[in-house]
Amino acid sequence: MPEPEELLELDEIGSDPGTPIDRNLALELVRVTEGAAMSAARYMGRDDKIAADRAAVESMRRSLSHVDMAGVVKIGEGEKDKAPMLYIGEQIGNGNPPLVDVAVDPIDGTRLVARGLPGGIATVALSGRDTLLQTHCAYMEKLVVGPRARGVIDLRVSHTENLHRIAEAEQRPVHDLTVVVLDRPRHEDLLREIRATGARVKLITDGDVAAGIMAALPERTGLDVLMGIGGATEAVLTACAVRSIQGDMQCRLWPRDDDERKLIEREGFSETQIFRAEDLCAGDNIFFAATGITDGEMLGGVRFAGETVETHSVVLRSYTGTVRWIDAFHNLPKLRQRNEMSPLSDD
Repeated sequence: MPEPEELLELDEIGSDPGTPIDRNLALELVRVTEGAAMSAARYMGRDDKIAADRAAVESMRRSLSHVDMAGVVKIGEGEKDKAPMLYIGEQIGNGNPPLVDVAVDPIDGTRLVARGLPGGIATVALSGRDTLLQTHCAYMEKLVVGPRARGVIDLRVSHTENLHRIAEAEQRPVHDLTVVVLDRPRHEDLLREIRATGARVKLITDGDVAAGIMAALPERTGLDVLMGIGGATEAVLTACAVRSIQGDMQCRLWPRDDDERKLIEREGFSETQIFRAEDLCAGDNIFFAATGITDGEMLGGVRFAGETVETHSVVLRSYTGTVRWIDAFHNLPKLRQRNEMSPLSDD
């Protein structure tokens, strides 16, 4: 029996001939992230980032080729990592409608997976064609909050002012807030300012897509705000998730040198330009899926037990605002027989 939300989707979306996406693609995308996570998890703790990333990329690309869509990678890891797959502009899917933009990060937290540390995830998002921001700038400054603080943040004011605004919206004192920040030397001044307000700080070594989602889901994770500079790919993916759960987000490009400043000028952007979540992901029907690779605070990691593999995923859809937490048990012999999620063998 279909779930009530699924009935709503069929009734409301299927009856609108002008809607370009008429099914919940997020439920198809989770198969993509599950496969990538299982493939990458074989390399957990082996200290081989390249092998882990290659396994995830190959699995994700193969799975995406079977999805009913005409997709174009608008932002991804292929170009930044000089990889031959999942690069910006690559066409993926089987070519059937709908026409969509795709953002991918086969492993958010490659170093985490390679070293066997918590928090590595596989993630993918999509939206209607020409709705995802495309930039070749590698980094962005980000500010992410949950639904209660929606509309109060502003990157043009100080971090201190933003934290006081967020605390007021949350109806809590500033010292009750927990701010997650990437542990990087570039954040020394930011951390000093956050700590001066009395807010608590959680440092992470990598994986700011998961951190951004956790900041937008404070009731589940205990994190309230993400601040700091991280990857632009991760920013677009985070925006897809944040919009799906009606949180809020602002970003601006962070060029590392004069060459990148000239690059963003050629793209028609500026260093001072503020991007909202709606600018990064402008679609009305957004789909997001992520699967844990290593155990983390948001998602459990992949667990192998003989012929069974256990995965843990989150699936989001903006149209309905639904958040699904999916625990799955995969039958390895059948998957190998159908060649759906290889390589999954021990090597």
